[in-house]
Amino acid sequence: MTQGLFLFSMARQRDPGVEAWFGRHGEGGALARRWFEVMRGCGDDVRELLHDGHPTACTGEAAFAYVNAFSAHVNVGFFRGAELDDPDRLLEGSGRLMRHVKLGLPDREVDEAALARLIAAAHADMQARLAAP
Repeated sequence: MTQGLFLFSMARQRDPGVEAWFGRHGEGGALARRWFEVMRGCGDDVRELLHDGHPTACTGEAAFAYVNAFSAHVNVGFFRGAELDDPDRLLEGSGRLMRHVKLGLPDREVDEAALARLIAAAHADMQARLAAP
């Protein structure tokens, strides 16, 4: 079932534009790259592209997560984040579907293991959505 998913036929295994993006964003780019590597490591089906100007990770053609760098923080975002189990309460946002985790804020420590679990869960959730009839 692909209804309600962000699908990108141009997603590929490695996108040179994604690599260039990390280099243009200084410390924020380095932090974003670290978490994008976790996304890349979710499986052989992970593809990537720049969507809305920031690195986006896909399960096949279906977007499951992204990173973005701002002047004061980095977001790790999830396209279906509102539907993810978040027992550690990392996710922020009030949109109908999307949620994000803010990183790099001096007043906030993020549980890295919990964030890695969220990324893996988002990937697994997208795999299940794509496999559903």
